[in-house]
Amino acid sequence: MYKLYITTLLISITSIIFAQSGDVDMSYYLPQDVSYNASIPTPESVLGYVPGEWHVSHDKLSEYMRTLAAASDRITIENRGKTFEGRPILLLTITSPENHGRIDAIRKNHLKLVDGGASSTEQMPIVVYQGMSIHGNEPSGANAGLVAAYYLAAAQGSQINDLLNNTVILFDPSFNPDGLQRFAYWANTNKSININPDPQDREYDEVWPRGRTNHYWFDMNRDWLPVQLPESRARIETFHKWYPNILTDHHEMGSNASFFFQPGIQSRTHPLTPKLNQELTKQIGNYHAKALDKIGSFYYTEESFDDFYYGKGSTFPDINGGIGILFEQGSSRGHAQETDNGLLEFPFTIRNQFTAILSTLEAAQGMRTQLLNYQKDFFTQARSEGKGGAYAFGNTKDAAHHFI
Repeated sequence: MYKLYITTLLISITSIIFAQSGDVDMSYYLPQDVSYNASIPTPESVLGYVPGEWHVSHDKLSEYMRTLAAASDRITIENRGKTFEGRPILLLTITSPENHGRIDAIRKNHLKLVDGGASSTEQMPIVVYQGMSIHGNEPSGANAGLVAAYYLAAAQGSQINDLLNNTVILFDPSFNPDGLQRFAYWANTNKSININPDPQDREYDEVWPRGRTNHYWFDMNRDWLPVQLPESRARIETFHKWYPNILTDHHEMGSNASFFFQPGIQSRTHPLTPKLNQELTKQIGNYHAKALDKIGSFYYTEESFDDFYYGKGSTFPDINGGIGILFEQGSSRGHAQETDNGLLEFPFTIRNQFTAILSTLEAAQGMRTQLLNYQKDFFTQARSEGKGGAYAFGNTKDAAHHFI
């Protein structure tokens, strides 16, 4: 109990320093055992501040991602459409320059895992889709994406080279551009020069309709199956274009909580999800636990949330031969808020999400052939079972058929 109290006290003291001075720098987030390419623009050089000092607006987030893509041969960027408010629906593809030179061949070869044409996975890169803040007022994911994109573009050494050679990262910096913009406006315009961490402060009490939803107040984390919204159509098209092996979905929860990663409550897993899926999810979770232990952050797993409804981002991959992973970070809902665990500061929430982004990629590296073979076997088994009396529904004249 004494050790727990001291740890909480240290976190609180660190948070108070951040909250009052805004003195956070990239070294708080980034691994210090690697060097960084000085020619790659830092977030601060484009935004005018270090992530965590302010909540990034979607226009600034987009500007930084475009700047990185222009500066790094590890990154390409595409605009997959527009939201109802006209914001771009961006996707970064991050991998080694050599892989970029044959990216379409890599993609087509990867799809052989789905159609039964793959013979060997030994030399095949793994595909990881990392998506941020589908609920716009759960912003630590999108803000951690600034740090992660910089790290993937600027880090140097054999470790990052191996990662990029063996991985194709589909990086979605904002699942919900309109909601993220709405929340950033609220948090930034209600921030005081001396941050008030009282939960009753105006900063932590958004006005309706809040930033959780998109322009039409639709919860887009329920739209992976209905696919009614432009943001959803873009990401589902990307999903079926690649069939990623891992998809991460970065969320936030109540401020008094710590950090959650899947698997969730086992009794609430969809019966069509293979048991091996949950075993692999738990194996990936060991990487998260190790990384969070290293920075001294609390976390838990299997005690809440579920893997039942396939219309959620963290569950949709489970019925498509991949592993979906939900991350839930206790939310500061602004810049610094008093909680049952002490003062929760925005940079702390960003660091946890960034740590989980990197631990996911480490797991992808360590479990690459295992996850590729799992996907291959998943579809082989599905075709075999389909011959035993299963039914397929669809109509080529149905406008939604392309996305099913």
